[in-house]
Formats: sequence, structure tokens, C-alpha cells
Amino acid sequence: MANTAATTEDFEQLLMESFQDIDPVEGTVVKGKVVAIEKDLAIVDVGLKTEGRVPLKEFGAAGKDGTIAVGSDVEVYVDRVENAMGEAVLSREKARREESWVRLEALYEKNEKVEGQIFNQVKGGFTVDLDGAVAFLPRSQVDIRPIRDITPLMNVPQPFQILKMDKRRGNIVVSRRAILEESRAEQRSEIVQQLEEGQVVEGVVKNITDYGAFVDLGGIDGLLHVTDIAWRRVNHPNEVLSIGETIKVQIIRVNQESHRISLGMKQLQADPWEGIQAKYPVEARFTGRVTNITDYGAFVELEPGIEGLIHVSEMSWTKKNVHPGKIVSTSQEVDVVVLEVDPDKRRISLGLKQTLANPWETFADKFPVGAEVEGEVKNKTEFGLFIGLDGDVDGMVHLSDLDWNRPGEEALEDYNRGDIVKAKVLDVDIEKERISLGIKQLGSDPIESAAGDGVRKGAIVTTTVTAVTDGGIEVQIADTDLTAFIRRADLSRDRSEQRPERFAVGEKVDARVTQFDRKTRRIGLSIKALEIAEEKEAVAQYGSSDSGASLGDILGAALKNQDKDEK
Repeated sequence: MANTAATTEDFEQLLMESFQDIDPVEGTVVKGKVVAIEKDLAIVDVGLKTEGRVPLKEFGAAGKDGTIAVGSDVEVYVDRVENAMGEAVLSREKARREESWVRLEALYEKNEKVEGQIFNQVKGGFTVDLDGAVAFLPRSQVDIRPIRDITPLMNVPQPFQILKMDKRRGNIVVSRRAILEESRAEQRSEIVQQLEEGQVVEGVVKNITDYGAFVDLGGIDGLLHVTDIAWRRVNHPNEVLSIGETIKVQIIRVNQESHRISLGMKQLQADPWEGIQAKYPVEARFTGRVTNITDYGAFVELEPGIEGLIHVSEMSWTKKNVHPGKIVSTSQEVDVVVLEVDPDKRRISLGLKQTLANPWETFADKFPVGAEVEGEVKNKTEFGLFIGLDGDVDGMVHLSDLDWNRPGEEALEDYNRGDIVKAKVLDVDIEKERISLGIKQLGSDPIESAAGDGVRKGAIVTTTVTAVTDGGIEVQIADTDLTAFIRRADLSRDRSEQRPERFAVGEKVDARVTQFDRKTRRIGLSIKALEIAEEKEAVAQYGSSDSGASLGDILGAALKNQDKDEK
């Protein structure tokens, strides 16, 4: 057991001594001197127990052209103090890498550029030699725009920007694009400062979009909006421009902060809107070409750069709810009338229907008030009938103008769409585009006819019973088309005789007119009023109750006298 303990102590002591023998220079960069050159190797003394061998190629160009010679001072990286062959393991490449990392970290902290060479292609990008340190250049960071062939950039010293460094993992990520963008920004700033609004410059069309074209002004792009290409309507920039074309443009606006430049081509031409009111006076007639159709109307080009709008309401006299595309078509030549000109807003309002005769004026001339017309029932509504008339216009027969005697709702049931009917023109409002018609006016007004025949308030008329109800009787006045209703209370002076059932349909009955209103078309009849009137007349002719004669005597005398007159 004692021998075992002694052995353990001896092993620990030997281990500690071996640790102490490790030279602290391992893993560091030290200075050495070339003491000999053998073929392609340099023998370097770094002050250790033994020299180390370093391939001449690790010294780069200096090793190749013979600059490295016996006596040269060099810096090398000590990998190990002594290998299995008893030599020091040295590396010039690792020394260079260590030197580069220190230098690159200092530049990275200061956000300064570094110089390197692209020397190989790897997955997702390229490798860059930064004087000994190897960095990764992502493909997206090679240039501002994607480039297909990178060969011209290989093995060429050029600046890079370090994006990220991780010494523990040995990772460095660089960007060439950042350098180009910075350079471009400086160039743009310099160019923008030289540009002034109103200046005319030449540029090359670089890109075309739906809303305009980007023009290269020699290092900076300007936007030529589609509305500034020409005074006339341009639906798409490629109608006028093509990529690679050199054009003259005017600087419209320059933003020194954002470096945005607005360009214009039409500004180099005369403004066609100058003196527009003299060229296109109101009510004048012109011919133009339809350039665009929308839901609210159609645009018509009167000349290059001058367009007017025909609003949908000004397209047709009679087609009110029709899409403009069903009236005109793109590129169609049309005659228009100028309705309004606004030079400030650069707007011209045009009319298409004004080039045609107003159908309401034509109708009014052909069919004055009182004329009889014929047409088809186009529509039937709760307030009347719409009749299609000559000239593709409609007239309306209101409920109140359907029948003299019946309610409008009842008379309306007699008509259906498609029926051919006759009517009389009651009114034509050209401004409001309305035609009022009447069907009942084709015949005479029974109220007026009756009045002409002597029917008036107080008159006595003979009627024929047409219906008997609990509330009274319905009668028709003789020799007229008028009907009236005699209420139960008006059937007799005597209450016991105020019974409707004592009358029969077809029976002749005399009654007195108690109401005759032409406006309201109301006629009131009363048998009771007639009896009272006859009684008063009899009293006046044959005496009074003051004379001692009874009312029966007076009425009897009146009846006898009436019989004599009849005989």
C-alpha cells in the first residue's frame, strides 16, 4: 500500500513539472529571424530550444520573389514549442491572420472600410481575403443590383464594409454593396445640388411602370409621371417611351433631403389650355374622338392635350339609366356641344344630346295641349300609367285622370302593360322633361254636362235606384252619367218611412240637389228636402195654419189642384 501511495505522489509531481515546462509563447505571435533557407522552407529561430520550419509560400509574394533571406526578421505564430520531431511548429499564415483580426477589429469599431479580394465562390456567396483573414461576402451584398457575372470582380483589390465579426467562431461578414450605396449617395447628393427647378436636362429611360418612367440623369434617377409625359391623355408610358431611349426633360421639383426629383416632358411644349375659352366657346359645336369611358361619362379629345367630359346625364335625351359604353365606344368620332369651360381647373364640359333635337320640344310642337295621342302602356305604378309616345318619350296618366266617376285605384285595374291606349295631352314641361296625359279627358266631364243640363244646388231631379243598402240607396241621375247616394236620414221627412228596403232597384225617385261641388265632385241628394220644399210651396199657395185650415187640408187642396193641372 505504501508503494502505491508513493507512486501516486511521484506521478502528480511529474505532471506538475510538465505543465511548468510548457512555454507561455504557444498560441501567440512572436518575432524571429531566418537562419537558413532549405529549398522551399525557411528555418526560423524564435528563441526557443529549437528552430521551426515555415514554407516560403506562407510569406506570400515576399517568399516567392526571394525577398525573404537569411537574416530577415519575421513574425510567426507559435503553434507548438516542440513536436514529435523535436522542432517548433511555426506558421506565418496564422500570424498574418492574427495581425489581420487585430487590425480589422479596430477598423470595425471605427466603422471604417477595409480592403480585400474576392477569391472563391461558396454556397450563398463568396470568400474574401482581408490580408490573411477570410471573410464571407453574401451574394445579396455584392452589388446594388443583382449581377450575373462576377468574374471581373474576382482577385481585384477593392474596399468592403465589415457587417459582423465573431472571433470566437472565426466569422467575418462583409459587404461591397454598402460601399457602393455610400458612394452613390455622395454622388447623388452632389448631382442634386447642381439641379434647379425649371432646368432642362437629358436623361436615359431606365425603367417604365404603370404610373410613369424612371429617367437616369447621370447617376441619379428622376420620376417622369405619366401625367407629365404629354398634354394629351397617356394611358401607359410605354405608348410614348421605351427603355434605353434618350429624352429631354424639365426639372419640375427637387427635394434636397430625400433626393427625389420630379420630371416633365409636356412642360417643354406649349400649353394647349392657353386661350382655351376663345378656341372653344360655349354652345359651339365640335367633332372629337372618344378616348376613355367611365361609369360617369366619356372623355372626348378635341385636340392633342385637350379633353372634355360628356357627363352621363348629357349623353342622351331619353336613355337615363344606361352605361355610357352602350351609347358611345372608344375611338369613335362624335359631335359634341361645349357646355362649360373652366380654364383654372382645366375642364371642359361637353354635351352629346345637345347635337340632337330635344324630343320634348319636338313632341310639344307636334302634339300641343289638347291633342289626342296613342301609345303602349310601358309601366303601371301605384300612382298611374306610363305611356310610350312618339319620339321615344314617355307620358304619364295620373290616377286622378283615368276615370271621371270611379276612384283611380279602381280604374287602374282595367289596364295592363302592353295595352295600346288613347289619351289626351294635358301638359308638356320641356325643362323638366315631363308629359302629362289624361284618359278620362277623352270624354266630357259628367259634372259639367249635368251643370249644363240644369243640375245645380236646389234643383229637383229624377233618379233611378241602382242599389239598396242598409245605409241608404244609390241612384243615377236621369240623362247623365252621374251617380249619388241618398242616406237613410234623407229618404223621407217621416221617420217611419226612412227605410231603404221600401225602394227597389230600377224604381224612379225624385229628389232635391242639396250639394253640387264641381271641385270636389260631390253631389248630395235628398228626398226629405224635396218633401219639405213641396210643403212650404203648398202652404204659400193654399193658405197657412193660421187661417184655421189644417196642414192636411192644405196638402189635400194642393194635390187636387195638381190633379186638375195634370188633367
